[in-house]
Parts: sequence; C-alpha cells; structure tokens
Amino acid sequence: MEIKYYKMFDPEKELKDFCDRWDAAMIKNDAQEISAFMSDDWVIVGTDGGITSKASFLSGINSGVLTHDRMDADEVRIKIYDNTGVVTTKGTSAGKYNDQPFSFYEWSTSIFIKSDDQWHCVLTMLTPVNSKT
Repeated sequence: MEIKYYKMFDPEKELKDFCDRWDAAMIKNDAQEISAFMSDDWVIVGTDGGITSKASFLSGINSGVLTHDRMDADEVRIKIYDNTGVVTTKGTSAGKYNDQPFSFYEWSTSIFIKSDDQWHCVLTMLTPVNSKT
C-alpha cells in the first residue's frame, strides 16, 4: 500500500503571508500595489478616531503626502472564521505625513474576506499601545 502525503492547507499562514506582502507594498509606497490588498469599500479608523476611505488613503500615497518606511509587528494573532480572517498585530508604522516624520507603536486590527480564492481587507482599525503593556 502506497502512502501519499498531501500538503495541508493552512489558511492562517496564507493570510499571514498576504499581510506580509501588504506591509512590503506599503514600504514601497506603490498605491496601485497597495490597492490590490483592499476591498473597494475598505476604510481605516485611525488612532485619532477619524475614518479614511480607500480612495483618500491611496490619494495621499499617490501624491507623496503619505509615505511609509517601516511596517512591522512584534505580535501577530490570526483567526479564521470560514471566509473571514481577523488579524491583530502590535507593531510600528513609520514614515512621513506632509513631510513630517511619524512613528506609531500601535495595535492594528484588520478584517479580511476571502472570495474567489483571494483575500481582501475590508476594515483596519488602529489603537495606540498603552505604554504599560
């Protein structure tokens, strides 16, 4: 009897790789590449409580108003629920906004939906890290 070994599908690893590629695209500051990771109705809720649409976010990158030179995570938690993934990370986002340097150590929670074998982020929410954690 021949035993066949099959590579097991690991949706958490797949989504982690997807997020790593998105972070790399952010550091390249390539709006078109970044756009491919987001749903059309994606929004981000910033640490100031404001909501920014995909179009506004990408416009800032295209114009050079917003650039990133660092996107990394110290902690990553990924949970998959059918075709939905929830990714929570703690890490640093750094770059420039209106030519002013920024560096935020923050929690980021993103919700992803998988359709047609492709993940897309539908929502990102940022929260400052409490300095006591």
